[in-house]
Amino acid sequence: MSSGMLADSCWFIHRPHPLTLCLFSSLQGSRDPMFLTGVSFPPDWPVYSETLIKLSVYGENNGHHWLTSSNFLGSSSFSVTDLLKSKDQQLSLSLRTADDSATVGTVVVSRMKMGEIEDGEVDHFTTDMHQKCTLVYESSHGSVNDKDNGPIMNAVFKNAVCKVYRFQTVDSKWMLVREQMAECTLSFSIPKQLIALYIQEDTCRIQELKDLGELSPHWDNLRKDVISRYDQIIKEYQDTLAELEKLTGPLFKPSCSKGQKYLEFIPINLHTQRMRVMCPRKTDSFYDVVTVGAPAAHSQGFKNGGLQKLLSKYESEKKSTAYQCIYYPPEQTAKAREILCVVSQLQPHISALADQLLQTAQQSSSQPLRDVLKSLEEKTEQFVHALKDELVKSALLALHAARPGYVSKCQSSAQSSPARESPVHSDSIPHHKEYDEEEWDRVWVSVAKSLNCVIALVDKLQEQDNNNQESAPSHTLADVITSHKLPVATVVWWDELAVLVQSLKKCVAEVAERARRSVSFVLLQEAACSTAQGLQLQQRRDAVFSQALAALACGFAMRLYAGLEDKGFLRQLHAIGLVAQFESLLSTYSEEIGMLEDMEVGISDLHRVTFRITEAFGNVTCFCPRDHYTVEVPLPHHSFQALPEELREGKLLRVLPVLFNVGINEQQTIAERFGDISLQERINQKNFEILEGYYKSLTDTVPSECLPCFQTQTDIKELLDTLGQNVVTKKRKNVEILWLAGMICRRMNGIRLTSCKSAKDRTSMSVTLEQCSLLRDEHQLNKDYFVRALDCMRSGLLPQGEVAQWDDPEAGSVATNKPASRHFYPIALLLVSSHLLVVWLILSLVFLLAKYQ
Repeated sequence: MSSGMLADSCWFIHRPHPLTLCLFSSLQGSRDPMFLTGVSFPPDWPVYSETLIKLSVYGENNGHHWLTSSNFLGSSSFSVTDLLKSKDQQLSLSLRTADDSATVGTVVVSRMKMGEIEDGEVDHFTTDMHQKCTLVYESSHGSVNDKDNGPIMNAVFKNAVCKVYRFQTVDSKWMLVREQMAECTLSFSIPKQLIALYIQEDTCRIQELKDLGELSPHWDNLRKDVISRYDQIIKEYQDTLAELEKLTGPLFKPSCSKGQKYLEFIPINLHTQRMRVMCPRKTDSFYDVVTVGAPAAHSQGFKNGGLQKLLSKYESEKKSTAYQCIYYPPEQTAKAREILCVVSQLQPHISALADQLLQTAQQSSSQPLRDVLKSLEEKTEQFVHALKDELVKSALLALHAARPGYVSKCQSSAQSSPARESPVHSDSIPHHKEYDEEEWDRVWVSVAKSLNCVIALVDKLQEQDNNNQESAPSHTLADVITSHKLPVATVVWWDELAVLVQSLKKCVAEVAERARRSVSFVLLQEAACSTAQGLQLQQRRDAVFSQALAALACGFAMRLYAGLEDKGFLRQLHAIGLVAQFESLLSTYSEEIGMLEDMEVGISDLHRVTFRITEAFGNVTCFCPRDHYTVEVPLPHHSFQALPEELREGKLLRVLPVLFNVGINEQQTIAERFGDISLQERINQKNFEILEGYYKSLTDTVPSECLPCFQTQTDIKELLDTLGQNVVTKKRKNVEILWLAGMICRRMNGIRLTSCKSAKDRTSMSVTLEQCSLLRDEHQLNKDYFVRALDCMRSGLLPQGEVAQWDDPEAGSVATNKPASRHFYPIALLLVSSHLLVVWLILSLVFLLAKYQ
């Protein structure tokens, strides 16, 4: 029989209405069709030992629907008990026609146990069957008992889709390859938390501007204008958050929704992909990758470019703005935000430690007292060091100059001088003779003096306590302090310590308040110098960062959960952190240039993110202001207690993001021939230097035994050298850059992320090719199975939630079901003449330029 499609319909008969599961496989031009597939039983299905299973096989001819009586080939049935009691738990059943008059084929049913593969397990299959489909198991869910779907994983990753393949190795052994794709709850939870933090931060910023006190009419009007802008942002973010809270359904944003304004903070098609390889007498290996659409502001468009271009243009416009304000360069405004964050964190910490010092002196022995004093000393020194920056001093002077009294005095002395039209720069701030510039130095120095007095008093007490212990060993410092009959000297000492501690807290509060006002005034200048475009840029940057952070948090959680039993990985994690390699397949042509510019800034902003592991059972959370994010990843008690001490103590963990981009579609061909690829070259060169720096720090900090072992013994240093050569080499579509960067990332225990415009066609092609290459290089996949394995993994590669590939065509994708663009004429006809080919290229280029302009 020559059949285009062979289908098997499974009927589970146990209740009045049978449950149906349909499976199909394409077997073109075969007179003896055979296929190998699998059936899984979801936990909520009514399958018992007495359940009767009926297998019905249909054939398809001439494109007619196969599930009809005219295409029925045969059927057979068996019970679950028959299968479990059979020899080797395998049944050989005959397919009989509807009238039971003839046998039309044979069905072999075997019970398959995942993770229990042994030599010779599939020897009973014929050579012909080996040449057919290698898919042996497919499921739209994951078992709660398998390694990839435990309670920890299920808290973050949902709706897993699993496929298992059987491939032959070069030594004629067999391996099972389990491929699982899952959605991630962080797709929505991280953006919603970020939006709430943005609202909270902007609300605090408004209050800080109001706390600046009375300002001159000019500055007061600017402050009111800035506050109104913050109110507008807050209102828009509140509306977006309210819309997101209403959403129910899938845990990812499909590519067809990337233009939705209220979904601009949500990453596109964020999924996890894990390939687990199970070989005879070998430890299971797994390979993870996160797939996500390029973090970009799709809803705002790319007509004027992406963030990289827009920010550069914005900074130039700020210098020539019509506002009469003080211009601070970006590095100084970033420093101001950092100082504000440090002050907000350290002041309450110092105050708490000061109170704890008094309590410890009353209730504890001398050693805990010394420990608290040491912590107080460290935090206070950090506080003083942060405020010694000249930016704080100059900002205080500028704030003094913005007071009404200062302006009125200047107005009387500057009647004859022309008004200044250009903005005032931070290096030309007027110095008023009545302002004492040394006052700030005296204020923050008083903090250090107060701390030294506390330390000296405690040291004096310690010395007296040691002397008392020598003369009277039965009395200790705690006994003296907590005694109901305190000596007069002790009462005096206690009063002195309390006075000094209160003085320290008062000095710290005064310094913190002045510093907070000064840096708030700096940030007022930044907002005042901004044009209306500045508000849109901030929203755009927030949205892009939200998408990038959700993808990174997903990858970090996946990598952490997989490495909980790897002591080398955990040591590397707290010693130096991890590297996260973003692989981008965007072209440097048309609107994808803007996407790449957005993606570059968004991934660069991830340098501000740290992670912390906590003991809890729940979802991943994030907090802190825009410039210093901390993402907390919870672990249950038994897993948390097995971590190294540094991780249990809450040490902040760093992840170093790097981005490598190589365009691979036909638009990239046009860009390389007629356009500009300098953006791609600059990104790759810059991130190669970052990756090389991380490797040097890694080798200096962590022994090589902590890194994973691979069959291919190529040294990381050699791979880095080759990558460096490829980065500077002028070569079209040099995908070797992506291959090398991916290999280096895996060898350094890193996090792999792959992106294109929508995380569909190009991304799926890249992931499946990498998986098959890993099977070939690391697990000795038979060369005859490479193309077969690639085709098998790519069959039915329709992303979750997508109706069809042509619903959201991705520029440059190759899909048999998607109609070609009308302006791309058949190339075969044009190849007849090279002149016609040139004309075709020019016409296509003109058409595309007109379309996207």
